[in-house]
Amino acid sequence: MRFGPGMAVLALVLSFAVPAAAEDCPAKSRDDVMTALKAAPSCKRAMQIASACSSGATGDVALADAVETRCEGDFLARFNARQKRTYQREKDACDRKFSHEEGTMYISFAAYCRAKVAQRYWQRTLKARAR
Repeated sequence: MRFGPGMAVLALVLSFAVPAAAEDCPAKSRDDVMTALKAAPSCKRAMQIASACSSGATGDVALADAVETRCEGDFLARFNARQKRTYQREKDACDRKFSHEEGTMYISFAAYCRAKVAQRYWQRTLKARAR
């Protein structure tokens, strides 16, 4: 397959594009980040902070764990045993997904995958309460 000059220009433009939703990390140190995560008013905000402050390495596990804890605080206590098992299976799937990979970035990917599962459950809980 041959790409013309139009595709080259498009690729060049897209390579310099910055997502509009990107934000800078609101804290200067890891301790400040953890404090901001614990004080986050919502699960959504905690995920935004963690995402902005992530480094793509094993240090992100603590950030993602803090997001999980923040999100779970709004729904996990209300779950019955069956719902908790289903939730845990989804988080375990994140660990299996990256278990065959090597490198610290995959540890970070697995941790953020678990945090995203927690965020999805949090969102479902909000929607269910709104009905």
